[in-house]
Amino acid sequence: MSISEEVKQTVKALKKGQLILYPTDTVWGIGCDATNADAVKKVYQLKQRTDSKALICLVADEHMLKKYIPQVPDAAFDILAYAETPTTVIYNNPIDLASNLVATDHTIAIRVPDDEFCHQLLQYFDAPIVSTSANISGTPTPNSFKEISDDILKGVDYVVNLHQDKKGSKPSSIIKLDHDGTQTIIRK
Repeated sequence: MSISEEVKQTVKALKKGQLILYPTDTVWGIGCDATNADAVKKVYQLKQRTDSKALICLVADEHMLKKYIPQVPDAAFDILAYAETPTTVIYNNPIDLASNLVATDHTIAIRVPDDEFCHQLLQYFDAPIVSTSANISGTPTPNSFKEISDDILKGVDYVVNLHQDKKGSKPSSIIKLDHDGTQTIIRK
């Protein structure tokens, strides 16, 4: 199946509030519509993860980022422009996202992926998508599709049929960015 056909099938699942398993710019991820609280709840349940531990979401570009983060600090644009590896930024005070996706301190972790499939998917879906590693909480992150557990495979509604032979890279770096521009490295 072509990328465009996979994008269409994946968007159908997302619009129904279903969980997807998909290749990202880092590792294979479990995803859903980041604006749908019921779908986000299903991700937490599948991963057996407490909802107090926040999840990452992906946006297509800076324009989509600004739609959900009304006050993007200027430093964020430098981080996005100069990052040499996939980098997730934690922002303050997001809007219009599922309330159970936003951390208790009113922050959200967002990444703009450098991946053709993810970019097309996000543009076509026109909303953020949750992106969390395809594993049960506390178990190792799978390095390839073949390492994804049966529990995860059976727990999602749609599996993207692209790049299943690709070895994953490591999870993204995470940087917390405060309104005043202060940067704190959470994960290298």
